[in-house]
Amino acid sequence: MRRESVTLVERTCRSALNPVRGMPFNWSLNPYTGCVHRCTFCYVRAFERRADRAAGDGYGRTVLVKTNVVTVLRTELARRSWQREQVAIGSATDPYQPAEGRYRLTRGCLEALLERRNPASLITRGPMVVRDADVLAALSSRAKVTVCISVPSLDPDVVARTEPGTAPPRQRLRALRILVDSGVRAGVLMAPILPGISDDPRGLREVMTAARDAGAAFIGAGPLRLAPGTREHFMEHLGADWPELVAQYRRLFGRGAGLPATYTTPLQQTVAELREELKLDPRPFIAPAPQPLQLALPLAS
Repeated sequence: MRRESVTLVERTCRSALNPVRGMPFNWSLNPYTGCVHRCTFCYVRAFERRADRAAGDGYGRTVLVKTNVVTVLRTELARRSWQREQVAIGSATDPYQPAEGRYRLTRGCLEALLERRNPASLITRGPMVVRDADVLAALSSRAKVTVCISVPSLDPDVVARTEPGTAPPRQRLRALRILVDSGVRAGVLMAPILPGISDDPRGLREVMTAARDAGAAFIGAGPLRLAPGTREHFMEHLGADWPELVAQYRRLFGRGAGLPATYTTPLQQTVAELREELKLDPRPFIAPAPQPLQLALPLAS
């Protein structure tokens, strides 16, 4: 992991919950803006470019800390119009990047969701998530909760080149085991899978086997997307780290942000075959215990 200078800027926010379209969830929550992981493939770079913010090498060198996000979230969850929909935490930043150790905003948001028995999902590359295993376990007993630990590859060279600010994958898998043992429904997301870099069946099998052995309740996979803003930065680093793959990527992404079916269909088949070979069946959610009426009534407002 390469340590680089990061500036933390404290800001207040007007809203905590953000409406989302075209995703499996309707609401997102991001306690921070910007991410020190600075993954070369990060899709958030495309959003930053549209917002006229740094999307290249400058991305992640400044992180905005939403100091009042927990208070704002509590207000929003208390509104009569709120329908206790799932809240996705970490869709545009890692909620367990180093700043969380100081500010504890993600933990505060989880505590607010727990107070309202509100369903939540969370995705992270940060082993610090184990600090909040107690809150996540308590929330899991009251609402539907999913934690995704992102582990695209176990190859240390690939990780060092494409995820320069992240913790080693094995540390993330140890965090997964702790969450699972705490009673949290947690699994692994292998995304993005990079053509010619991390899509070899042997490497995929290695990740899936390690995830299974860590107790993953599910294992998902997703191929790389390169929208404008992300594409330029990724291709620059690809040219420096894997120049022999530049022409292949230009062909694969010649028609848009997504990979063609000629690539994604065989990849999906490979993942499906590995899932069957390793006997990886997703574990169902355990229904949260019913709450006593005297606790449920105040939370219904």
